[in-house]
Amino acid sequence: MSTITCKAAVAWGRGEAMVIEEVEVDPPQPMEIRIKVVCTSLCRSDVTQWESEAFAPLFPRIFGHEASGIVESIGEGVTEFNEGDHVITVFTGECMTCKHCTSGKSNMCQVLGMERRGLMHSDQKTRFSIKGKPIYHYCAVSSFSEYTVVHSGCAVKISSTVPLEKICLLSCGVAAGLGAAWKVADISKGSNVAIFGLGTVGLSVAQGARLRGASRIIGIDTNPDKYEKGKAFGVTDFINPADCGEPIQQVIKRITDGGADYSFECIGDTGMITTALQSCCDGWGVTITLGVPKVNPETKTHYGLLLSGKTLKGTLFGGWKPKSDLPSLVDMYMKKEIQVDEFITHDLAFEDINNAFELMREGKCLRCVIHMPKK
Repeated sequence: MSTITCKAAVAWGRGEAMVIEEVEVDPPQPMEIRIKVVCTSLCRSDVTQWESEAFAPLFPRIFGHEASGIVESIGEGVTEFNEGDHVITVFTGECMTCKHCTSGKSNMCQVLGMERRGLMHSDQKTRFSIKGKPIYHYCAVSSFSEYTVVHSGCAVKISSTVPLEKICLLSCGVAAGLGAAWKVADISKGSNVAIFGLGTVGLSVAQGARLRGASRIIGIDTNPDKYEKGKAFGVTDFINPADCGEPIQQVIKRITDGGADYSFECIGDTGMITTALQSCCDGWGVTITLGVPKVNPETKTHYGLLLSGKTLKGTLFGGWKPKSDLPSLVDMYMKKEIQVDEFITHDLAFEDINNAFELMREGKCLRCVIHMPKK
């Protein structure tokens, strides 16, 4: 195997537009695979990491983590994949052998957990470079490149009959919302649900709540256009904070006779976590936080909210074990039991990737699917 030269969208600095560059992609090392990326979608967390000052400035960098593609080559020791296999990537892996992977209680793999230093899990090095200058990875995936290298534990094999231009959405946002509703909250039939933020993750929570038989699904968002979008995924009531003469938590408690059974913070605003917790009913109300904050990563709340019997939970990737659980979600998609295609608001060519970032920043899209050049 040899080094591949291909095109990638490189971010050279915080908030700077992506530049399409010629990059070198090294061969896969032991237990790694090199993937020809077919489609990749833009997630809010890509934008957050790219423009926020709350994170270490790891630049130059190749972003992207929601992706689908075809295995181009495999490294030593890889037995699960063969060249030509269709895969989706995952930003947090599953080694199958660590304490967390074998516990049945967690999806926080101790070996292949979320990578934050812009390097590969195995050797803490990068597989990308430009004229010998290393380029940082993102979430150990970096799918804004025609080819990328990932650990074999950070990819899931799928059937060649699954449409790659759609299924990339299950790499993160859609799966995270469904998992938060089903695995983490375990929403019960007839319950009241409040969702703060109606982006892809929040609408996926709504879909999960509807499929579980929730009687009332309240969407809270400052963008009035989100109500019509939300209806398609199960939102029954819409609240725009800008139109309210009283705090949101009071509105929710009033219209639900004491508070929601479940509330979800899908914005990435740590201050909103307290509001979501206050919106829950005493005794059994559960608040799930899913958002990645741009600023103020610490959260605080009054102890009395917890003494009243409310629960606050956090979750990564909706609690799914990626390699164990994602195949069942793919099957549900193929059987048309869950909505995925409906989240795609834009299909863009790779050279238009900066347009996708602008659409996301302006709140004008749910998911932009970026199509890599066909060769």
